[in-house]
Amino acid sequence: MATPVLISLSSFGAAEVGRHGQLWCAQLAKAAGADSVEVRGELLRDPAAELPALAGLATVYSSPEGLFAQGGLFDEAALGRGMAAARTLGAARLKMAIGDFGPSSHGSLAGLKAHLGEGAIELVIENDQTVSAGTLPALQAFFNAADGIGLDLGMTFDMGNWHWLGECPLQAAEALGRRVRYVHCKGVQRLPAKWVAVPLADSIAPWRSVLRALPADVPHAIEYPLVGDDLLAVTRDQIAHIRSLRTTT
Repeated sequence: MATPVLISLSSFGAAEVGRHGQLWCAQLAKAAGADSVEVRGELLRDPAAELPALAGLATVYSSPEGLFAQGGLFDEAALGRGMAAARTLGAARLKMAIGDFGPSSHGSLAGLKAHLGEGAIELVIENDQTVSAGTLPALQAFFNAADGIGLDLGMTFDMGNWHWLGECPLQAAEALGRRVRYVHCKGVQRLPAKWVAVPLADSIAPWRSVLRALPADVPHAIEYPLVGDDLLAVTRDQIAHIRSLRTTT
């Protein structure tokens, strides 16, 4: 079976999404051949109107909120908002970062398990660009604690985010690959003052080795800038590139 290729709608850029809206972007992505899209909560201007309009176009909802609030408390309300948005979209997956999970959070994992047992939406944990939720030790501590109470959680593996924290993406892929249910394809370049996301072909990272360490049969989403005078053609070319990689890498 071919690898499903999605577009994370943030790839079109905040300015373009702000100008046209995520529905327009999702329709462009589908016209370019994407299997589906990932709707971004942080880019919604009017969720009550936009989420129903996007229903049926997205299989992933990305929540900008963390599972655990500052201080380590399980943020039940944040999870609830994410689940509600995913249900409105008809999305099968909710993507969240762990937030401020720590030793004091372990006691509330049972509450998280109980909430996740209530519905059919799959929660997938992403490595973000924060120390508390984006480093390999932080994520291993969370997953080990979840495993300890029988809470089996999958992961969204963002190939690029590790660089923002000085982490090795290949080491992370080898350690966490068995948990990966969804891949964010993101290349990186280093500017004098910061890292930036770029297409995989322009990346300085060992992205081919990282892809080989990750499962090929899970959805892969483009999450790097899609820009150009002919945005439809650019998007179509990048989708074809990701598809070709997963048949050859």
